[in-house]
Amino acid sequence: MMDWTDRHCRFFHRLISRRAWLYTEMVTTGALLHGDVARHLDHDPFEHPVALQIGGCEASELAKAARLGQRWGYQEINLNCGCPSERVQKGAFGACLMADPTLVADGIKAMQDSVELPISVKHRIGLDHDESPDMVTEFVGQIYDVGCRMFIVHARNAWLKGLSPKQNREVPPLRYAVVHRLKQAFPDAQFVLNGGLHSLADIERHTPGLDGAMVGRAAYHNPWTLSGWDAWLDQTGRLAGVSGPVASSKPAPSLDRDAVELAMVGYMTEQQRSAGVHWYSMARHILGLRHGMPGARLWRQVWSDHRLKHLSPTEVHALAQQALRRHDPVVHDA
Repeated sequence: MMDWTDRHCRFFHRLISRRAWLYTEMVTTGALLHGDVARHLDHDPFEHPVALQIGGCEASELAKAARLGQRWGYQEINLNCGCPSERVQKGAFGACLMADPTLVADGIKAMQDSVELPISVKHRIGLDHDESPDMVTEFVGQIYDVGCRMFIVHARNAWLKGLSPKQNREVPPLRYAVVHRLKQAFPDAQFVLNGGLHSLADIERHTPGLDGAMVGRAAYHNPWTLSGWDAWLDQTGRLAGVSGPVASSKPAPSLDRDAVELAMVGYMTEQQRSAGVHWYSMARHILGLRHGMPGARLWRQVWSDHRLKHLSPTEVHALAQQALRRHDPVVHDA
């Protein structure tokens, strides 16, 4: 979710669900230790609970990055061992770390010794075309042995050669049974299922016996799906989130789509005024808000029209509402 789940996206998602545990986009240890720390870690407390997702492989650097995450107020540190992109492979982290569980265990231990926050790992169920469960069981086992108890598992292999990151989310077959077997092998650890989950019905169907679900791009493209999660969590006591496993204690919001849009207009206005962030760069995150509704296409065209960048968010909001009314004189929230 690099370049997707930035702080503005997370603020928007938090308006829809107060109990989803949100994750940052992956930030490399190099960017944190040698770059603009504030740009990567600054966030609004309204986003909480939120986890910092780190990419890296050197234990000492991971420990320093984890300390930064704790200092900046994050509630969890997550090590990404699942991203298959060539850029990540060149840095010797992401999914290729699954081939060296000892190195990952050393990094996890270094972070655990450095911070009081929970440390989690996001990983795949294997590499390339090897579908034997032995590799991922050994990988989890070594990390479990140093005290890690939270595993977020994308239920596909990562093919390190021949597939793009997008293809790696679609071509390797989903094998949910592997994640369920991991839970059986390590029953006191939390296992959170990721991959191929597009709705609450999918989560209910595939996570019995597991501890939660992680939903990424599906929640980004159709964010209103989050609106049903808080009530479901209250009813079932399960753990779930837009990008994570743990439910928060915040009360469920009572906002409809119109109210969420209006709240984002206020947020974009304030960010543009106080931080110099142009509303247009933030509006991209809300384009799925009316997914599947009458007038959604016309509404989306207004918010994504670069010719309107000179207007204020309030003015663009008025035009977007006019576009909805042109399609349907009475706009009903679904």
